[in-house]
Amino acid sequence: MTASRRPGPREGAPRVLVVYKKSAWQTNVKERRLPRYLQLVKSGHASVARLEAAHRAHQETLEETHRALDALGVPAVFRYRGDEGLVEDFDLVVTVGGDGTLLWAARWVGPEQPVVAINSAPDDSVGHFCAGKKGSVEATLAAAITKKLRAFRLARMSVELDGEVVTRRVLNDVLFAHASPAATTRYLLRVDDGRRVIEEEHKSSGLWVGPSAGSTAAQRSAGGDVLPAESERIQFVVREPYVPDDGTGRVMPAPRLRLGTVPHAGSITLASKIREGRLFVDGPHRVRDVPLGGEVVLRASEEPLTLLGYPRGMKASTRSAAPKRAKSKR
Repeated sequence: MTASRRPGPREGAPRVLVVYKKSAWQTNVKERRLPRYLQLVKSGHASVARLEAAHRAHQETLEETHRALDALGVPAVFRYRGDEGLVEDFDLVVTVGGDGTLLWAARWVGPEQPVVAINSAPDDSVGHFCAGKKGSVEATLAAAITKKLRAFRLARMSVELDGEVVTRRVLNDVLFAHASPAATTRYLLRVDDGRRVIEEEHKSSGLWVGPSAGSTAAQRSAGGDVLPAESERIQFVVREPYVPDDGTGRVMPAPRLRLGTVPHAGSITLASKIREGRLFVDGPHRVRDVPLGGEVVLRASEEPLTLLGYPRGMKASTRSAAPKRAKSKR
C-alpha cells in the first residue's frame, strides 16, 4: 500500500509521512496463510474471533486517512512501518495503528519533528498516545496541520551498552531479563540520583526502566507509579524480587532498590550476572544480547519527542510545551 498522494496540493502544504501497520489478519491470514491461523479461523475459535473485525476497522481508517489528506490538499507518502526509511524530509509524521505503531515510528523521529498518532481500531487497539481515532481522522489531521493541536515535548530515555549508545529515543520502556522468562535474572543495580549512589545485588524476574510515558504501561502493572506526563524523571521497577529467608524460616529484608526514580541528571546502571541477558527496547522487536558482565546505563535523553494532542483532555495550544523539571520524590 506504499504510495505517494499528490492530488492538487494546496500552496504551502506540509510534507506528510504516514506510517501504518499491517493487521494480524493481513499478515498471518491473507499474506502468510499460516495453517494454524487458517484452521482456527475456519473453526471459529475464540482466540481469533476479533481478527477480521479489527482488520476491517484498520483498513477503513487507512482509507479514511487517504480521503482526509486529499480533502485537505496535503500530499503524503504512505509507508508500511516495516519498510524503514528516513523521515527527515517530512514536516509531519502521522502514525496509523495503535501505540505500537507510534513506538515503532518514534525511534526514527528527531526532537523537532512533530508526530500525531491515529488509533485505527479503537475496539481492539490501545491508543494511549493517540490524538485521533477511526471516524475523526480528518478533524485530527486538520488540527495538526494548522497547529491547533497541543505540541507536547515528551521525555525519552537513552540506553548505553558497554559504552555504546544503543538509542537515545526510548519512549516507553526497556526490560532487562533472562532470555528465558522462567529463569532468574541476576544483576548488580546502581542508582545515582545526583546526591548519592546506592548499589545492590539483585535476583528477580527482571528490571523495567523507562520515562514518564511508559509509566502507565508495564511499569504500573509491575507495581510502579504513574509519573506526571511532563516529568523528566526515569523510573525503575523490579519485577518479582527474590527475598530469601535466613535459613530458619524468617524472611530477610527486601531489597531497597525495588522501585524509584532518578532526575534528569541521574542514571541507572545494571551489570549482568547472567550469560543470557536480554535487553528489550520499546517492546519485543528490538532485542540486544547482554553478556555476562555487560553494563547497561540508562538516563534521560536530550532528544524528547514532539507529540501532538497528548495528553488527551489538555487544552489545545499552538505553543510547544517543554517538559518541566519534576518534583516527584524517589
